[in-house]
Amino acid sequence: MPKAPRSPSTSRADEALPQADGGPIELPIDGVLDLHTFSPKDVKDLVPEYISVCLSRGIAEIRIIHGKGTGTLKAIVHAVLKKDSRVAGFRDAGIDAGGWGATLVRLVTHN
Repeated sequence: MPKAPRSPSTSRADEALPQADGGPIELPIDGVLDLHTFSPKDVKDLVPEYISVCLSRGIAEIRIIHGKGTGTLKAIVHAVLKKDSRVAGFRDAGIDAGGWGATLVRLVTHN
């Protein structure tokens, strides 16, 4: 079973999220979601699920790495984020965080 790359600085427990082929894939829930290991067809379900888990752990800002490529995956991610009421806003990451190959997302918190 493929596993998403684990960030060396991750201190939170891994979380199993469903994958379209039926098998779970282990992801570190640290506020960074790297989509390089996923099929674009999985993104529409994966991003909202990741947001749910992040919110349940008190993570209010996330970075979604979609890569630069043709821009298709970025467009899918942005379309999903625009429709999600739990998203307060999003923008391209800065140069030090992936530039236009990653999206920074601010989630709605109820504090």
